[in-house]
Amino acid sequence: MLEAQATVGGAVRSDQEVHPGFIHDTFSAFYPLALASGPIRSLELEKFGLEWAHAPAVLGHPQADGSWAILHRDVDITAELMDGQHRGDGAAWRELHATWQRIGPSLTSALMSPMPPVRAGLSMLARLPSVGGLSFVKMMLEPATTMSQKRFGGEAPALLLCGNAGHADIPLDAAGSGLMGLLLAMLGQTVGFPAPVRGAGELAMAMARRLEARGGIIRTGAPVDSVVVKNGRAVGVTSGGEEFQARRAVVADVSASHLYGGLVDWTDLPARTRRDMKTFELDAATVKVDWALSGPVPWKSQPEYAAGTVHIAHSVEAMVTALGQVSVQQIPADPFLLTGQMTTTDPSRSPAGTESLWAYTHVPQRPGGDMRDEIRGVWDADDCERFADRMQAQIERYAPDLASRILSRRVLGPRQLEERDANLVGGAVNGGTSALHQQLIFRPIPGSGRAGTPVSRLYLGSASAHPGGGVHGAPGMNAARAALAADRLEALAVWR
Repeated sequence: MLEAQATVGGAVRSDQEVHPGFIHDTFSAFYPLALASGPIRSLELEKFGLEWAHAPAVLGHPQADGSWAILHRDVDITAELMDGQHRGDGAAWRELHATWQRIGPSLTSALMSPMPPVRAGLSMLARLPSVGGLSFVKMMLEPATTMSQKRFGGEAPALLLCGNAGHADIPLDAAGSGLMGLLLAMLGQTVGFPAPVRGAGELAMAMARRLEARGGIIRTGAPVDSVVVKNGRAVGVTSGGEEFQARRAVVADVSASHLYGGLVDWTDLPARTRRDMKTFELDAATVKVDWALSGPVPWKSQPEYAAGTVHIAHSVEAMVTALGQVSVQQIPADPFLLTGQMTTTDPSRSPAGTESLWAYTHVPQRPGGDMRDEIRGVWDADDCERFADRMQAQIERYAPDLASRILSRRVLGPRQLEERDANLVGGAVNGGTSALHQQLIFRPIPGSGRAGTPVSRLYLGSASAHPGGGVHGAPGMNAARAALAADRLEALAVWR
């Protein structure tokens, strides 16, 4: 395995740069999909030192009146808290959870499988009548705003569903956002939002230990320069002037835009690939801020259960506005924040009584303007610090004394994120937009949906491949299985 960076992990890494004694996850932090996905579960990484930690509550969202929307792993607690704000919402949440319990595992498996998902798809179809048939399918295609308005009277369930939908780059009032919101909310309800003990990097290191225990060799600081193609077949790669031959296949864990026309020359690809890649869309860019705090986040009103993940937006309408501004290439005036209280989740992250905190938000890939006319959109140090101030001000609406507890702050804008992981092109964290027109058989280009590429024995195993972003291991597992299956078929043909 050739890794460009000095350490393995891609966007699953941690460091202690922000402040002595504090561990911060450089990129991703919580991993519900890792516990829900067959690919990562099958690796049994717990045997290689991986430990999981959970906060008292999965997710929280502070509201203007001092109350909190809370998602707890115990569905009864979640429902009771919802009922306390709007009677009847608890029963509606339990009903939604019961529906998910019947079909969710099959649906998740189908989403992670190569297209078409034959075995998982048949399992899902067999369960579909028990959850309402086409009515359930219709619900899956609804915008997150519609899904929540139809089923709940209070704002807490809507904040949870829409906030989870906001993890992707689909506008909350667009088709497909409801599925994303429901998927993450129900994963939070069933498996939680776990974090690796001692930092996200421990997940990557457990995978590395597993590979090495089975005889695998890892070279870090070894970026691949090109894929060697002969007679339409990938036969190896070059790195630093050295050529590595591929006995079976090459699996490229890189962005589609780096692979096609980059590591693989256009002359080795069909004309249609070059044409289709012109329409390939990245997801939104990202700005991430890390804080080392001398004490817990001083929330103006404390929730009944401390949450690991906290979403920050004044209302569902504010979320729709902020994400809508990003979709029309405007830097949002009041960004929707996803934040993580990591010491609350895992006490090993910082000294007792302190907090390792982060927040990130999406901004346009190519900003056409700033809603406050303060930020130029070039994302140099000045832009990043100004926007970090805006993000911090969002948190301070609910935690007014936050600044008094800040020991250190680090800001990673789109440029800095890409410098630390070349796959985060322009600060995009999902390998391409999650919108419906670039999912399933359209990912990364029309006619895909599987790990294969137009070059024989070359497979795409990154988030640019189906099923897309999220730490679930599906693109890599799909690529590995496809490579092994092709090798077996070729061996059988030769034997015959």
